[in-house]
Amino acid sequence: MTRPSWAPEGIDLDRPSASRVYDFFVGGMHNFEIDRVLARQIESFTPNVAETMRANRDLLRRCVRDLVDAGITQFLDLGSGIPTVGNVHEVAQARNPESRVVYVDIDPVAVAHSQAILAGNERASVVQADMADPETILGDPEVTRLLDFGQPVAVLLLGVLHFVPDDADPAGCVARLQEAVVPGSYIAITHATADGQPAEVLEAQKLSGRTSTEIVLRGKDEIAAFFGDWTLLEPGLVHLPLWRPENPADVGERPELSGAYGGLARKE
Repeated sequence: MTRPSWAPEGIDLDRPSASRVYDFFVGGMHNFEIDRVLARQIESFTPNVAETMRANRDLLRRCVRDLVDAGITQFLDLGSGIPTVGNVHEVAQARNPESRVVYVDIDPVAVAHSQAILAGNERASVVQADMADPETILGDPEVTRLLDFGQPVAVLLLGVLHFVPDDADPAGCVARLQEAVVPGSYIAITHATADGQPAEVLEAQKLSGRTSTEIVLRGKDEIAAFFGDWTLLEPGLVHLPLWRPENPADVGERPELSGAYGGLARKE
């Protein structure tokens, strides 16, 4: 296919990207027809999948807004995908221009797009690294340049842990990140689940194997364990639309159909 002018050189246009599929679902413009074809296939199994993706992005906005209001100006966003359509740096810097954001993603496609989007933003950067290798992330020059780990940091794991298989020790990875930050820091997690999901939704998850990142569904107790001994803030670990909705009408009649849980915890 013809490479659009906005598409960075070196990215594969012949294979769908999980990051670009997500970008399509949340209304972004950084996706190709091959991504849209896979998105429509997923949507044919579960028509509310776009709502699920938007619910995750809406929670991100609410969470970042509340964190900035709580005094947080440093964000480490792992598994960030493509930072378009109201992502962390846009929300945080609109509320406090001093906010600093480092995005981390393993997908070179997402990183290439992110570099193009963030060009000229001195308080936001992107690092290509594996969530399963927290030491590399914590020691990366861009991370240490922008983030002061002597001050509170918000670690965002929104829609990423379900891409980390059990044999990569996701709990250990999260614990290392928690260890690296000082009291007053926060961790936010959203995670896909099989809890209460109809068969067609579970079937749609198998299509994630078409990209390089297959989804691992976990139950509520497994997801809650990732927070460790940090203080889980109200309203706890809940289905995405139930997490501090701006309008009760946004919750809908069946919030469990979001197919994911979300929560925010603080290090005391």
